[in-house]
Amino acid sequence: MTVIDFSAFIGRLATCSGETILPFFRTSLTIDNKGRSDFDPVTEADRAAEAVMRRLIKESFPQHGIVGEEFGNENTDAEYVWVLDPIDGTKSFIAGFPIWGTLIALTHRGVPVYGMMNQPYIGERFSGDNKVASYRGPSGERKLGVRRCAGLQDAVLFTTSPRLMNDADRATFGRVESEVRLTRYGGDCYCYAMLAAGQIDLVIETELKPYDVAALIPIIIGAGGIITTWEGGPAHQGGRIIAASDPRVHEAALKLLNS
Repeated sequence: MTVIDFSAFIGRLATCSGETILPFFRTSLTIDNKGRSDFDPVTEADRAAEAVMRRLIKESFPQHGIVGEEFGNENTDAEYVWVLDPIDGTKSFIAGFPIWGTLIALTHRGVPVYGMMNQPYIGERFSGDNKVASYRGPSGERKLGVRRCAGLQDAVLFTTSPRLMNDADRATFGRVESEVRLTRYGGDCYCYAMLAAGQIDLVIETELKPYDVAALIPIIIGAGGIITTWEGGPAHQGGRIIAASDPRVHEAALKLLNS
């Protein structure tokens, strides 16, 4: 079975998880805090959506592994492993803002080969397989492509929040921020989708987990962008991540991040 054979199934996962999540959105929710010191919320919607996706995967591909934010890891040595984040952007979700999404990734021998970001409230899906990236939503369907950007002075930079960074990383981030045309905060996975769609040029974040980024890698690369660690290495294990629309912006930002 080839990777492309999984695309319809990933669409089914997106549909079922979205149908599970939406009845909870903009309602009174019970919110638990997973963090020991910082606020790291999780809701019944997170757990229910991941449970639905796990059940479908086990029914259809029992030999596959699963990495999930809410219920841990299973069979991670398998050739194919699914990486799931039922609601990336839970803080926006509990505040009623629609800048969250469900992240679904398929990895083959450890490498993300297909990813989808599904935003069921708006009805948008961003997907990619490292070769091409696609959008489907209220405005129709189209291929995704990053935009060219000559340098940091022309770039639009996003991060979810500098407050999520430690002091040293926040200061390092500030060196890049001081060079760009515009910086905005917030967005979680939506920032990366907008980079793939040609709307922004740079996303810089820290302390990401594999389920925060695995689905976004094939989308960014498929749209012609670059996504690495701050050191320029592979991004699929998370950590300190930089995504860029243009190699020139990526190179310039890396120099500042590592100076």
